[in-house]
Amino acid sequence: MKTIMLVDDSATLLLSVANILGKAGYKVEKAASAEEGLRKFATGIAVDLLITDLNMPNMDGIAFLKALKSKPEHKFTPVVMLTTESQEAKKKEGQAAGARAWIVKPFQPQI
Repeated sequence: MKTIMLVDDSATLLLSVANILGKAGYKVEKAASAEEGLRKFATGIAVDLLITDLNMPNMDGIAFLKALKSKPEHKFTPVVMLTTESQEAKKKEGQAAGARAWIVKPFQPQI
């Protein structure tokens, strides 16, 4: 079973996306902040995909990705940004930090 880590400061979004992914057959790890996400990654958790928000308090998604990707063991962890931001400049900044896909909220799951 593949594991997906969700990092978002919205409890509602964490629960709804985790529910969707769980029904699709994925194991889901959740973190309510970038800092919590980094702590979980530091435990050595094996993650097949990271889905993270951009706008979070204290540490935004870009800073989170930069911190995560600076570690050799996470250099190739695939990342999807799930955010309300749709500006091209933000997408480029996210891509430079390590995001490979960008999904704009709100979205409609196709399950």
